[in-house]
Formats: sequence, C-alpha cells, structure tokens
Amino acid sequence: MSLTIHKNIPLVGKHKKPIVTDFLFKKLEAKLPILIFCHGYKGFKDWGPWQLMLEQLANHDFFVVAFNFSHNGGSIEQPIDFPDLEAFGNDNFSIQQDDLQSVINEVTAPEFKFNECVDTSNITLIGHSRGGGVVTIKASNEPKITKIITLAGIASYNDSLPAKEKIASWKKDGVLYVQNGRTKQQMPLYYQLFENYKANEAALDISGAAKKLTIPHLIIHGKQDPTVPYNKAELLHQWSQKSKLAPLDTDHVFDAKHPWKSDQMPQALAQVTQTILNFLTEK
Repeated sequence: MSLTIHKNIPLVGKHKKPIVTDFLFKKLEAKLPILIFCHGYKGFKDWGPWQLMLEQLANHDFFVVAFNFSHNGGSIEQPIDFPDLEAFGNDNFSIQQDDLQSVINEVTAPEFKFNECVDTSNITLIGHSRGGGVVTIKASNEPKITKIITLAGIASYNDSLPAKEKIASWKKDGVLYVQNGRTKQQMPLYYQLFENYKANEAALDISGAAKKLTIPHLIIHGKQDPTVPYNKAELLHQWSQKSKLAPLDTDHVFDAKHPWKSDQMPQALAQVTQTILNFLTEK
C-alpha cells in the first residue's frame, strides 16, 4: 500500500507563527502508533535524507509527524533553509516546548483531521541534537508520551549556549551572530534566548528531565560525533532509568548532508532507522 503524504500543513501554535507540519502514513483499518520527529539547531524537517528515514518509518505502519519549529527561520512558502532570520533570532527553548505541545495536542484531539488513523495511546517522540533535549523534557512532563528516541541528543542546554566570556557583550549588543556554514547567512541570536533560559532553567534541565523518565528511551549516538560528544549519550543513559544505548561508528548527522540527492539513505542513517524500528517493535 502506498504512503499518503501531506506536506507543509500549517498548524496554529501559541507564538503567532505557523508550525509547518508533514503527515506520512498508510491508510489501514487499524489505528497507527504515532511518531513525532523534532529537528535540531539550524535544522528543518526536510534537511538532507530525513524524509527518507521518515518515509521508511511510515512504511512500517507508523503515523509519522514531522514539523519545523515555528521560529526555526523557515516559512510555509520556503520551509527549507532560513528566509526569516528575525524569527530565528527570536526563537528560544520555551517556544520549542510550546510548539511540540501544540503538535501533540493537534494529533491527539478528537477533531484531528486524521483522527481515525491514529492510536493516541501510543506516541513516540524522536529528536535530533537539540531536538533530543526538547523531547527529553517534553516526555518527562507529558503523560501522553509512551516512548522516546534521542538521536545525537544534547545533555544540557548550557553546552549549546555561547561561551561565558561572550555573555556580557551579548547582553550589551542585544544580539550575537553565528554563520551558517552552508548558506553563509549571518544568523542572529537575540539576548532574549539567554534571558528565557535563565528564567526557566529548572524547567529546561535536561538531566532532571531524564532522571524523571519512566518510559522506554532509545539513545542513538555516533562515537565520532564532533558536535555533541559521545559521552553526552553515556550521561543520558546513566540518568534515564529505562534507557537503551545504541552507539554507532558515525558522526553527528549519521553520514548525511544537505542537500541529499540520492534516493537511498547513507548506510549509517539506514542503521539508525533499523535500530529505531527494532526498538519500536520489540515486545
């Protein structure tokens, strides 16, 4: 049976910008377990071969949801890359929590357009890199979540903030710029990101969230990851009581890149996908 794919559907969240969302599924008589995928920093749902991975998961009888965070810098018209740098600069970790909650609320609502297709008692969150932090925190306080998967997931937001010596100038100037190595854009980070983090530090504590988890947690991480070192995965495994650690001989993006022009995943990402399927289907 062929996949049904609805792309770039705008959902309404709390923060006045659309959450651009994809739904991938097969129309079966049985209701499908839900998988919700969260991209990472300077990421988007259509990055590289993510869509190939998501299609394969949907082909194994899961209702797959992938979305762009409302302030990731994309738009409905251009969901790939970053036409809206002002939105990117105004993103923060609390907004991302709210966006993910909006997606969860959408797919579990009785009036959801595809309500007859989804098993709302079976919801797995998948997050890559910073998205791993997002799903870890959300799974610790949202009882609807039944499993969690982190791919090269961070263990603390502190690791992804500017160095301490830059904080004073960031506050003074109100903005820091980071270059996107691929697009060469100077991407703004407004100081509100740091203010929001400090004001909500307890709620945004990934270690505390991981220690609260009582649901199965798959931790996939490349041992050659130069962006989020492998020892962060070991920390998550130590904190999360029902976790399973799956080390792979690969990098932060599982040998992928953007754009990805092949119709086949890189071998490492194919291994990630199979590891996810094994985890989701094991009894």
